[in-house]
Amino acid sequence: MPFRSKQTLDAWIEEFRMFGYSLSVKVIPQDGSLGLDTGLVGVTMMNAQTVTYIEPETPGGNRWRITFEARETELRLNAGGALALSTELAMVSALCAFLETKSNAFVGDDMSDAAEGSLVH
Repeated sequence: MPFRSKQTLDAWIEEFRMFGYSLSVKVIPQDGSLGLDTGLVGVTMMNAQTVTYIEPETPGGNRWRITFEARETELRLNAGGALALSTELAMVSALCAFLETKSNAFVGDDMSDAAEGSLVH
C-alpha cells in the first residue's frame, strides 16, 4: 500500500497553489494507528467557518473524500456570501480531484520518511 509522506503532500499542495487557487490549505499531522505520523489536508474556508479536511477514503488509497464537520450554529449568507462560499467549494472540489489525480500517478512509496515519523496517508 503506497503512502505519501508529508513532504510529498506539501509539494502537491504547493503545485496546486501555482494554478492560482486562493485557499488556505495545509497538511495536518496526526498520530496514525501504526504509531506513525499520518496527516490530513486541512482547508480553512473563510465563508463557512466550518472545519473541512480532505483525506484518502482508505489509508494509502487513491480515492479522496472531503469532510465538512458539523457546525454548532446555522450559517446565514446573503447572495454575495453564498457566491463566495460556492467559489470556495469549487476550489475544495478541484483540490480533491487534484489529489486523486496525483495519487493515481504516484509511483513508489515514501517509506523512507517512516524512520523520521512523517508518513501521511
